[in-house]
Amino acid sequence: MVNISKHTFRASLLLGLMLFLFSCSSYNDMVGPYYKQVSSGNYPEAIKELDKNSLLKKPRNKLLFLMEKGKTSHLVGDYENSNRFFNEADQLLENGMGGAMDAVVGTLVNPMTQVYKGEDFEKFMIHYYKALNYVYLNRTEDAIVEARRITLQSQEQGEKFNDKESRYSKDAFSLMLQGLIYEHDGDVNNAFIAYRNAAEVYLNSKDQTYYGTQMPEGLKKDVLRTADGMGFVSELQRFEGLFNLKYTREKAPEGGALIFFWENGLAPVKQQEEFFFSLVKGSDGGLFFTNVGGTIIVPFNNSYGNRNDFNASSIQSLRATYPKYVARAPFYNNATLSNGINTVNFEKAEDINELAFKTLDQRFLKEMSKVLTRLAVKKAAEYVLRESAKGTGKNGKDNSLLEGLGLGMQLYSLISEKADTRNWQSLPANISYTRIPLQKGNNTITLNLRGANGSNETKTIEVVGTGKLQFYNYSTLR
Repeated sequence: MVNISKHTFRASLLLGLMLFLFSCSSYNDMVGPYYKQVSSGNYPEAIKELDKNSLLKKPRNKLLFLMEKGKTSHLVGDYENSNRFFNEADQLLENGMGGAMDAVVGTLVNPMTQVYKGEDFEKFMIHYYKALNYVYLNRTEDAIVEARRITLQSQEQGEKFNDKESRYSKDAFSLMLQGLIYEHDGDVNNAFIAYRNAAEVYLNSKDQTYYGTQMPEGLKKDVLRTADGMGFVSELQRFEGLFNLKYTREKAPEGGALIFFWENGLAPVKQQEEFFFSLVKGSDGGLFFTNVGGTIIVPFNNSYGNRNDFNASSIQSLRATYPKYVARAPFYNNATLSNGINTVNFEKAEDINELAFKTLDQRFLKEMSKVLTRLAVKKAAEYVLRESAKGTGKNGKDNSLLEGLGLGMQLYSLISEKADTRNWQSLPANISYTRIPLQKGNNTITLNLRGANGSNETKTIEVVGTGKLQFYNYSTLR
């Protein structure tokens, strides 16, 4: 009997070690073959890898699967199917995700086992790709609807926070895109409103910089040009003062203009980071968590139960995991665009790297409070079982079962604790854009890319100038 117990114990430790090592694998590791094909530009092969990945096929990862399918379909030019996947992702978000049982699973196991609900900036990027898809399919009315939904998304984001000034509640790039789509449709009034709203996001931020992006000069010119086009003299003068820029009316190019979006690099990946905390009772009787140096103070989350039920002294140390972003350096670091007469530079419009890092930091205390309180609940249960098992042999009772349960819970807590390292990783690290005039008829547009190692690469596209505003996006996802 003793030998069996020993073997069982050893087997449990071995199994626990194997599961622990497996649990250290990040989402990026488990979906690696797909992302390798994306970064290599082998998009058809990426789609095959995506379709056979068992992790992304799990119901809890459906949103991720749909966003990735939408993105890869867009990359191969299958705009109809791209929007079919993005619309399904949109529907999931609108219907609400998770629920009571999902919360229970997250409490008992870890956040990685919960339904993936998406990062806030990922939701805005769905609108970006959907809008471009509709424009490329000549479905301008649908693109307009998508543009209007950007405003609704901004309002929903704003309602989530009390301290709106310091939180990511509006996406300046999405508002710029909204203005561009209205301008593409010839709706100068709504284009001005959207451009103005985007500009005010920057103006209301410190140093006119919003999440790593300075206000583009192109946006300033768009605000002034559309204000002038609508005859809004007072608005024109107000923004001339705010921008410290004198507006000069210029003749519109006969062939219209091309808005070129350059999607460069790949979004950062999430990896697991470890922290060690203790549960401490304050002078007012309230509980809070603190790390060894006392540099991080995290409040106890009462939603997990009555804090008076916890014996703080029984929870000496907690190992907590939390995701951290790791940036991936883009291969290219500069680019210009030429129409044979003019050469223009790109301006950064969206820094997804910066958004990812800062929005994760903003919710650290709230999320870590949930993690630590969940761990405290498990730890308190272990403590109760260990205390109950101390009476082994009293009154002839054998408490080895309780001892085994206590050990089992401790082992389970160890192997199940895992940070949520999922995110939409085929997004670019950043998006830059520029506007270049077109001649009536055929235009040859040349993109010149420069790598960090000094290499040069060019891409040439043909565009027919129609007198309207047109769009083109190009990805260098490596």
